[in-house]
Amino acid sequence: MNKSAKKDLYEAPDYYQLDELLSEEHLLIRSTVRDWVKKEVSPIIEDYAQRAEFPKHLIKGLGEIGAFGPTIPVEYGGAGLDYTAYGIIMQEIERGDSGIRSTASVQGSLVMYPIYAYGTEEQRKKYLPKLATGELMGCFGLTEPDHGSNPGGMVTNIKDKGDHYLLNGAKMWISNAPFADIAVVWAKDEEGKIRGMVVERGMEGFSTPETHGKWSLRASATGELVFDNVKVPKENIFPDIKGLKGPLGCLNQARYGIAWGALGAAMDCYDTALRYSKERIQFGKPIGGFQLQQKKLAEMITEITKGQLLVWRLGVLKSENRANSEQISMAKRNSVEIALDIARNARQMLGGMGITGEYSIMRHMMNLESVVTYEGTHDVHLLITGMDVTGLNAFK
Repeated sequence: MNKSAKKDLYEAPDYYQLDELLSEEHLLIRSTVRDWVKKEVSPIIEDYAQRAEFPKHLIKGLGEIGAFGPTIPVEYGGAGLDYTAYGIIMQEIERGDSGIRSTASVQGSLVMYPIYAYGTEEQRKKYLPKLATGELMGCFGLTEPDHGSNPGGMVTNIKDKGDHYLLNGAKMWISNAPFADIAVVWAKDEEGKIRGMVVERGMEGFSTPETHGKWSLRASATGELVFDNVKVPKENIFPDIKGLKGPLGCLNQARYGIAWGALGAAMDCYDTALRYSKERIQFGKPIGGFQLQQKKLAEMITEITKGQLLVWRLGVLKSENRANSEQISMAKRNSVEIALDIARNARQMLGGMGITGEYSIMRHMMNLESVVTYEGTHDVHLLITGMDVTGLNAFK
């Protein structure tokens, strides 16, 4: 494990004194996660990204800092925190790397949340405490090779065989799949209704081939889920949830985390560019003294500040159970768009140094190219907002 000698000098921007809107608990959680990222993630992440390998040894630490299912009640192993705290944790982890945040997001929002919200008491007690510590790792099977933005078209299916269901089909682009112990899988029953279930590694006919050759999220493990006549016990099915409402409820949780997380990546790129602009001398003065560089920096901090206000307000609404999916879509789309713009401008400010692993910017930029597409593409989130304000459906 190569630890880089470069010190993580990150200082988070807070142009509008937004820290005053956070509780003491929020600030404590943030400093805990920030310190962990500086100590455990920053020194090793470039090396793992270059090698396209997921740093599995971080799983234990992610569990210890409460990154897995922080809003899940304490009785099931979660921390029982509000959604602002959850957002802050995601922001700090993605400031380190989007792939590591993806691992935490999937575990909390897409595996623990559905088991808690849709599962039986037996399922909650069996899985949640071990998922909270990282002793068990999970993944979420919704996207298929031919069905991404339209999950309702899925062909993965289950057939009732009396004491069990027979599961057949395949899922693609699944974070955590290669090493996951369990998978929360969505499939159509014989009536064409979408049902959720927990599939465990070791069930005959269940395999998770890894996806190689990625230029993005290189420090995250991605794979497929393949089901060939997998016998799923009836006690592993979520009893009451039917239709797209189940998986879409999970996606809302994940999209909310991304809205905060992508801002973390943006803040890291801005902080790197700002520091570089004061140190890099050209034409006899720091490049930060030139108008065009100041324009870039001023626009970056303006967009970050607007984004911070947006996700903070969304966190308050979500904690009060008043945030709707359309508001979450707007925040996810906005955060990722500004993060990509900031990454690209920051890269330009660093010139050739911006493409090297000595700085985090190019890695963030490549990661964000996945984040802009997953959990609902950039264009789909735009149409969700459009449909909400007009009342007219542009999807069909």
